[in-house]
Amino acid sequence: MTELRIENLREALEQRSAPTVGLWNRLEGRPRTTDFDRALRAEVRDPLWMLTRQWQMGEFRGADAGSPVTATYSVVASPPTRFRPIDGAVEPLPADRPLETIAERRVLPFTFGADRISFDLRLAIGRRWMKLVGRNLLLNLISLNVRQKYIARYPIALPDPAVDADTPRVAHPEVWSTMQAIAGRRMDGYEFYLDLKRGRPAYEGIAGLLGLHRDELTKQGKRLVDWFDTLIDQPTENPTTHTGNTTWDPARLEHRFSVAAGTPGGTEKVLTAREYPGGTLDWHAFSVDPTGPLGGTAAPPAALNRTVFPAPVRFSGMPLPRWWAVEDGRTNFAAVRPDSTDLARLIFLEFALVYSNDWFRLPCDLPVGTLASIRGLAVTDVFGRKLWITPAGSGDDADWQRWSMFTLDTIGDASVTADTDLLLPPSVPKVAEGPVLEEVALVRDESANMVWGIEQTVRLATGEPRRGSEVAAEILAHRLRLHPPADPPPAVAPVAYEAMNSVPENWIPFIPVHVPGQNRKIRLQRAAMPGVVDGLPVRARTSLLREGFDQGRPYFVHEEEVSQTGTGVTVAYNRTRWRNGRVSVWLATHRTPGRGETSSGLAFDFLADTTPPSGGGG
Repeated sequence: MTELRIENLREALEQRSAPTVGLWNRLEGRPRTTDFDRALRAEVRDPLWMLTRQWQMGEFRGADAGSPVTATYSVVASPPTRFRPIDGAVEPLPADRPLETIAERRVLPFTFGADRISFDLRLAIGRRWMKLVGRNLLLNLISLNVRQKYIARYPIALPDPAVDADTPRVAHPEVWSTMQAIAGRRMDGYEFYLDLKRGRPAYEGIAGLLGLHRDELTKQGKRLVDWFDTLIDQPTENPTTHTGNTTWDPARLEHRFSVAAGTPGGTEKVLTAREYPGGTLDWHAFSVDPTGPLGGTAAPPAALNRTVFPAPVRFSGMPLPRWWAVEDGRTNFAAVRPDSTDLARLIFLEFALVYSNDWFRLPCDLPVGTLASIRGLAVTDVFGRKLWITPAGSGDDADWQRWSMFTLDTIGDASVTADTDLLLPPSVPKVAEGPVLEEVALVRDESANMVWGIEQTVRLATGEPRRGSEVAAEILAHRLRLHPPADPPPAVAPVAYEAMNSVPENWIPFIPVHVPGQNRKIRLQRAAMPGVVDGLPVRARTSLLREGFDQGRPYFVHEEEVSQTGTGVTVAYNRTRWRNGRVSVWLATHRTPGRGETSSGLAFDFLADTTPPSGGGG
């Protein structure tokens, strides 16, 4: 065979003097069969090599990690039985209504000072009494005459537009028309209710009645009292102050109260809610109060012993322990990109991706409204061994390395044993809130160096809410009509000195004052601005800012409660239904976040322009 040598490859290609044939080979898999059953078996060809690698990786090191089969626990659950507002009297905690009702209720606003009377509930009580009298067969023949006598006995007077004291009832067109409609036609039911509560007979002052008529009126009077007492929950009377035993702390702008429940040792455990703003009441609002019981002892609750089957914890996106299974794609843990300093997120990812299959869940049904304590927990694993489980969060409550969830902290800085009880307060998941009757915004005014309590919503004499600025403007306009200002003297200079200007009368000032015995610590005291008409102090129109005013007491608010963003307080009726079907209605106070700073425009020591505006003519 002669070797072919090409001296000039380019010339040979152009003249095609040496034709060649090109060959290519391709490597590719050629399956012998279309059946994949054997490939999916994941057969091990060299088991000795696999065992050796497991030994090298330390996978043969045994651990007591048997899976739990059964668990036996003993739980004691005791309901809270005693209730006490902060600085209030101790009283039994009713079991027929939610705790929100007892914790948030406030006294009904039948009267706001000497010139503020709420007629909505007064008319409702009187209307109910007229129905009870009219529906009674024995009183039916004289019902019309009796009604007129009760209207004359408990009248509603018609206000006088020319009297300054009646301004709140005549300045607003809706209120004035309502007063004209009910005066002399409806009775003041609240005054009648008070007489019945004082022990006076229902027929007192009603002439022309027979003995059987008086007995029937007495019976109907008891029905009226029972009806109104169960209609709206009100706080009980404090025997010390003779006021409502409420939980609202006006200096802190929050509810503060305590409940007590029995313990297995026969003593009381006191749980205190120190900063409850209102709204949703849950376990995190309470702390263990070590100061002592509320003045009573409780019988030790009965223990609940149960044996249950543990179930592994499952969640979306959890790694599956089996092959050829795809995890739930709704949660993509691989897409989480935590920073190296984000320890909380790193710990969460480690739990979710590494140790998630080491957690088990035990069913434990507890009644709502109880304080549950686990006396013991024993777990039996697949090897038949019984393990006694101790609480993970036990130890010193001040130990910063202690980790726990859904547990209660302890009031005070003293080193005490951590509390591992579980509180299920007697609360409801949903409360229907009525329209806001009163709304006050406490905001900071850095220009004037004070805090303003802006009455954004004010309750009228008819019980309906109204914008505070509109109410202030209508009252000011009516008072200016009653006391028209004198014509100012002619200006002798283009400018005049003004000591201070005015602000809207729904802005109530709070000025900083020193705390008694303190040189640096301050608090906010309610003050007053001079009125435009007569220069007298402008009084607050909401019950929130009239705290202590009618009793001649000053009102202070802690300075730290009004932050840079401010805070808001609202009053509204709430309604819910307890698990026994009982409907609860109460007047509640809620604290809401603020909306930032404001400026009132208050200025001192300035020159005002006295030049009258020039008018145009045609």
